[in-house]
Amino acid sequence: MFTHDEEDFFRMSISKFENMLKTNKICFFDSEEFENIILHYLDSGKINLSKKALKLGLEQHPNSIGLKLVQVELLVFENKLDKAEKLLNELQHIDPRNDEVYIQRANIHSKQGSHHKAIDSLKIALQYTEDFADVYSLLGMEYLFIDEILEAKDAFIKCLEHDSEDQTALYNVVYCYDFLDNHQEAIEFLEEFIDHNPYSEVAWHQLGRQYYTLKYFRKAIEAFDFACIIDEHFVGAYLEKGKSYEKLKMYTQAINCYKETLQLDDPSSYVYRRMGLCYEALKNYDKALKYYLRSVNEDPLMDKSWIAIADLHLKKNDFKKALQFVNKALGIDENNHLYWRRYAIINKELLFLEEAELGFRKAVENGDAFLDTWLYWSETLHLLEDNVQAVEKLLKAREIFNDEYEIEYRLTGVYMLVNETEKALYHLTNALALNYKNKTLLQTLFPAVWKNEQIQSYIQNFNQE
Repeated sequence: MFTHDEEDFFRMSISKFENMLKTNKICFFDSEEFENIILHYLDSGKINLSKKALKLGLEQHPNSIGLKLVQVELLVFENKLDKAEKLLNELQHIDPRNDEVYIQRANIHSKQGSHHKAIDSLKIALQYTEDFADVYSLLGMEYLFIDEILEAKDAFIKCLEHDSEDQTALYNVVYCYDFLDNHQEAIEFLEEFIDHNPYSEVAWHQLGRQYYTLKYFRKAIEAFDFACIIDEHFVGAYLEKGKSYEKLKMYTQAINCYKETLQLDDPSSYVYRRMGLCYEALKNYDKALKYYLRSVNEDPLMDKSWIAIADLHLKKNDFKKALQFVNKALGIDENNHLYWRRYAIINKELLFLEEAELGFRKAVENGDAFLDTWLYWSETLHLLEDNVQAVEKLLKAREIFNDEYEIEYRLTGVYMLVNETEKALYHLTNALALNYKNKTLLQTLFPAVWKNEQIQSYIQNFNQE
């Protein structure tokens, strides 16, 4: 990180170098200037300029180890790993205590997928480096690559011990705790970190996220408040605070937080949707619809907002409009079983039975695990006069959902309609044993079967046993 004066000097070096290229007039730069110029162009993706700077630098400073290390970095960037490794071997022979030699060697090993070798090289670098934070950060990333999360966490913590302002390392420590599902330990770590760094808005924000995960929503709000006080433009903290208020059913406060994010940042489809959800919870359906529409206007691919609009119309029993918006959602995510379920139920209400059957079938194919879906599917097939398929679906449901009286009563009805009385009575026995009180379900679904004298006699005899 440059100081203000160093930044000015660096800008002058870049300007001087580019002017030299335009005029073909050779200027002198010290080796460190060349290193910074090369890395600047490398970071900017201007490979040709970085190569020109390297060539001129080595012409002026042919014995500069720093420039040759930058040459290694450029070779690695171009994936010329053999040449890079050969040059590193020469540099290691010249200066075996140079930490950058081992850091670059680790970089090569990492690109080759040899992460254990990269770790070994970085451990050697630790013996010679003065920039411990950087090496520990690299070490942590290598451990992450091989899923050694505990070691990664320890490396990132050591990085923070040497540079408490390394926000990437702080995020990575919390990521490790999250991966290990150690949220309470994460809280303890963050609280200790905050004791030494009370103005770290990132630490307060991450502390709030941990409290949120553990459902300590009021504590989460307090932590997010501190993050917002330290950085009044911290959009993420306002957003998370809004979500915490939602969990506490404090929807007006949540809306205020979301409005704050809209003042600080560009309009967000996600934020508009959350505001819609809050207004819907407050039963202000007009405003809910307004913000859902803003959400899809901002991002037409926000399927959750399309489905939220559909659900609002369902509450009004406006099935035709609801179907229109469910179709929008399905156009975005055709593998969502919940969307197919809605599609099927709406079509069933509209008596579009073939479409309803398709919807229930697609819902199940995409992982629907609701008993109701199977029951509605069988009912739809029955209404389509396909009682054979209705039985098949009910028997399959029976394998998945054990001892459900709703399945048994339906099997009784369908089997009676296809004149398989023995099977019907078998399932009627099961149904009555499971739930005698709700026997009128048979009357509701199959009134003709209910009136059957044999069925009525069977029910009466069952009650007397």
